[in-house]
Amino acid sequence: MPTPTPSADPVSTHVAEIARAFSRITYLSTRARQHERLMTLVGLPLDRAAVAVLQQIAESEPLRSGEIAARLSVEASHITRQVQQLERTGYVARIPDPEDRRAQRIRLTAPGREAVGRIREANRRGMQMALSDWSPEDLGQLATLFHRMVDDFVAHAEDDFLALAEDDVAVQPSV
Repeated sequence: MPTPTPSADPVSTHVAEIARAFSRITYLSTRARQHERLMTLVGLPLDRAAVAVLQQIAESEPLRSGEIAARLSVEASHITRQVQQLERTGYVARIPDPEDRRAQRIRLTAPGREAVGRIREANRRGMQMALSDWSPEDLGQLATLFHRMVDDFVAHAEDDFLALAEDDVAVQPSV
């Protein structure tokens, strides 16, 4: 199956620089050493995947495992393993889904909420230190633009995926 190609329209230099900066931010925030330092600072023995799962649950708990997998763009089996480990260590608990008693949702326990709070606070403090020379106006503008960018990514993610899928179907050889 051929890989769909993105639009042939040229990318503006501003968009290219934003993509480059975004790539650098992603790299910096996902480095293993950075994660280890964060976990040492907050005193938690969690790997990066566990932290991602906890943060997703904290955003809008309780969630089904499939919802967590979709939000993190990973296979459900990865989430199942993470949830089992987090449940064994007391950070999450399973509860019946009120909409479907056959299904279960995952919620944070008190230690899970505390862990997420410590991680968030450490991240905020690190960001505050890194941006300490920025003016309040610049920080406000950056926050507004980041939220706008994320909202636009979310709004266009499904449309872009569908457009790429349609392009892929269009280039399929006829049988």
